[in-house]
Amino acid sequence: MADIYGPTGAPLYDAASTRLRGGSGDAAFYLSLAKKTGGPVLELGCGSGRVLLPIARAGLECVGLDASSAMLARLKRNGPPSNLSVVRGRMQDFDLPGKRFALVYCAFRAFQHLLIVEDELSCLAAVRRHLAPGGTFALDVFAPKLDRIALSKEPEFLEVQWKDGDTQVRRLASVTRDPATQVFEVKFRHELRRPGKRPESRTVTTKMRWIFRYELEHLLARAGFTRIEFFGGFDRRPYDYFSGETVAVARL
Repeated sequence: MADIYGPTGAPLYDAASTRLRGGSGDAAFYLSLAKKTGGPVLELGCGSGRVLLPIARAGLECVGLDASSAMLARLKRNGPPSNLSVVRGRMQDFDLPGKRFALVYCAFRAFQHLLIVEDELSCLAAVRRHLAPGGTFALDVFAPKLDRIALSKEPEFLEVQWKDGDTQVRRLASVTRDPATQVFEVKFRHELRRPGKRPESRTVTTKMRWIFRYELEHLLARAGFTRIEFFGGFDRRPYDYFSGETVAVARL
């Protein structure tokens, strides 16, 4: 299992994702789903627990699965309650013997790290095996914009910046796309500037696959889900091309 973030990339991702997604409403959306289902809850690609920890702290039994040992170590340092357990594993072929969940979800576009259809369907099959009768699966991906995905390359741009004590951190991103496979490689370069010290640069590179709304519906249908809802945001607004978000809630 490749750990693309590693011990240096994990804390930088943790800080960036909090700033990039803090106002999206995704954590509240998944918390509401978890409370409605009553648990147990499984998050695929749980990372450092930004979304999962509030659910666990609400008292629901939770499991977090992630391929990155560094991200799971960050989660453990964030003070998980005793009703949350973590497992290192890949979402496309995970197996948790004896475990069934009322809710399985995949937040912040983690599903898009699956780069081929076979892995996407394998993941959805594993989700089905782990859902309790009447269970719910939810996920979000970004809604592709045609003008942007038509670009084979995007030069480096500033995505987000923040202060960490006396350190100024700037996260810059550059993108290369392959329209034939719908896969893009994004390189995150973190500039760290401290008073009286030379600037430091840390780079994390990852790949993701963009997924269109009806493509995602077909994947879910092939996996056996029949009751599928789509939203254009975490406030459950109707889906449209300009929403920026594709949020799906599916049941068997």
